[in-house]
Amino acid sequence: MNNNARTLSKRAQALRYFLTNKYLYLLLLPCVVYFLIFNYAPMYGLVIAFKDFKFSQGIMGSPWTGLENFRYLFGLSDFYRVLWNSVYLSLLRLVICFPIPILLSLMLNEIPIIRFKRLSQTMIYLPYFISWVVIGGILVNLLSPSWGLINELIKQFGGEPVFFLGSSRYFRGIVLVSHVWKNAGWDTIIYLAAITSINPELYEAATIDGASRVQRILHITLPGIKATIVILLLLSIGNLMNNGFEQIFVLQNTSNLQVSEVFETYTYKLGIVNGRFSFATTVGLFSSVVGFTLLILANAGAKLMGEEGIF
Repeated sequence: MNNNARTLSKRAQALRYFLTNKYLYLLLLPCVVYFLIFNYAPMYGLVIAFKDFKFSQGIMGSPWTGLENFRYLFGLSDFYRVLWNSVYLSLLRLVICFPIPILLSLMLNEIPIIRFKRLSQTMIYLPYFISWVVIGGILVNLLSPSWGLINELIKQFGGEPVFFLGSSRYFRGIVLVSHVWKNAGWDTIIYLAAITSINPELYEAATIDGASRVQRILHITLPGIKATIVILLLLSIGNLMNNGFEQIFVLQNTSNLQVSEVFETYTYKLGIVNGRFSFATTVGLFSSVVGFTLLILANAGAKLMGEEGIF
């Protein structure tokens, strides 16, 4: 069979596969349209990073500046402080917050009472649906030096009230704890779904062989969800430059600005509030390129270790 015949045969097989699964592709269509409109079409605006954008002239009519916006960004005195804050906070999240959903899923999976297990799971992932603005209000009421519950307890034990949200010393800890409380439950669901796909006969065989509960977790459960852990880890590494605007913005104030200023809030203040859209796009493009590079490197490392990666 020559190359043309092989090509026609592959095209015919692909067409038959598409026609057989046409309804599945139809269900996929809204998702594809969503990403095309809201994720890919706006990428046209990235050219603003290389222009002196003016509303009156439009994107294509604005004059080109080349890499001038990037030179200006790298020359700012605050740039490296903001870069350090963004990377350091993301690394703390990766090291401290990433393993917690794994531990929660392992503990929930070992609960023998089904009703209690479902209730616990619901209570854990319920905060995911609460807005960061609401959570910020809760934290203010808990940590306020005047009327906050935590400081009231401190005063009851004879201590002096602490302005937690106004201190650079406590800001990162507050961010990490609130991030775990809000988001850990959602990732726990993903790991629990992966655990349910493990063949229960493996646990039965291990129990017959005398394996303890910890041994079953180490040698069956964790290897069974290893692929899911690797994928979520790669996605977390790809988002290393993204700290989440809402959380940081509602907890940020002038007292903790030295450690709380990250790229999202930096872009908002200098780019959006002041109308410097070219600069805002430059900062966003820089963050995206760094995140994409880290994702490529992490994916290549995962493949070298024998994992599939995400592409």
